[in-house]
Amino acid sequence: MSNTIDVRGLSCPQPVIMTLNAIKKTKDGELVVLVDTDTAKENVSRASQSQGWMASDIQAEGDGYRIVLRKEN
Repeated sequence: MSNTIDVRGLSCPQPVIMTLNAIKKTKDGELVVLVDTDTAKENVSRASQSQGWMASDIQAEGDGYRIVLRKEN
């Protein structure tokens, strides 16, 4: 089961901070992050990689993007 973090409408660095907070609470598995700008998409993907998570899927969705982050134990 994945958790969804909806950070649409927030300016950086808030999407990154909220994603990193969710990563701290989740040891492994899947997180879904909803963002609405290219900058947030890139920053969230890069920040999650720095924590050992991988952006396994990024899809355009509505006016933004749906990023699936995964970390396997």
